[in-house]
Amino acid sequence: MNTTRTPHEHFEPIHLGTLERQVMNVLWDTGEATIREVIIALGDVHAYTTIATVLGNLDRKGMIRSRRQGRSVHYGPRRSRPVHAAEVMEHALSASDDRTASILHFVQSMDPADADLLRDYLSRANRTGAEDRP
Repeated sequence: MNTTRTPHEHFEPIHLGTLERQVMNVLWDTGEATIREVIIALGDVHAYTTIATVLGNLDRKGMIRSRRQGRSVHYGPRRSRPVHAAEVMEHALSASDDRTASILHFVQSMDPADADLLRDYLSRANRTGAEDRP
């Protein structure tokens, strides 16, 4: 995430439409794909120009990168799925009138396995300091 943000600063995460999210899921799952490969992964129901337009939009939003390989252009994500998800969660917290209550409600509603994961991470982070934090 952008480390120049101050805590609790309001920001807008990159909003993804339904098809943009589907395309990003393909790229997150595959690491990199051509337009034709994205179309096939989505069930071969979208026109080439539709996916090309979506990839152009994702590029303008800074979500993807492209590289030419021979006659093909390969597209890949600029940020990982977990980083994007964390940015969306941070936005939700920053938009809350009561950040503490929102965090506590979220933690209380977590799946027990996720809560254990969080508890273990916080315990390790407290023991080892900031050098082990992502």
